[in-house]
Amino acid sequence: MSRPEKGKIATDGGGGLAQNPFAGLAGLGALGALPPGPGAGRALGAATNPTSGAATGKAAPPEKNRGRVDVLRTTAGRGGKTVTVARGFVGIGAPEKEALCKKMRSAAGCGGTVKDGEIEIQGDQREGVAKILREAGFRPVLAGG
Repeated sequence: MSRPEKGKIATDGGGGLAQNPFAGLAGLGALGALPPGPGAGRALGAATNPTSGAATGKAAPPEKNRGRVDVLRTTAGRGGKTVTVARGFVGIGAPEKEALCKKMRSAAGCGGTVKDGEIEIQGDQREGVAKILREAGFRPVLAGG
């Protein structure tokens, strides 16, 4: 281990710490006191096993109820153009909203975007948007005429 220059902190992970707070946990895993991790008990060749769910390419099923999402049709502030808006997402980040928007755009065959945490799809596409949200585990509620 090299000695850091004066005024610098060592980043090699050695000697500077007086104790490791996780050192006591190392022996508990072998005793069965800790629950197994996400990859525990899986052999190295499990990915090639045809009965394995990961090998078949199936994604894990989405949660049954990820919350209510309002699906509404609006023309406000858009020069009379009809837009379908999905709003009220809870606990979902921008990347997942972008993925949902892309799926909705391709299913509807039209444009769309994510603005201010809401998904906007061009035209009156409420039924198609609601179907995709239902498949993703959300509970869509149709509103707005």
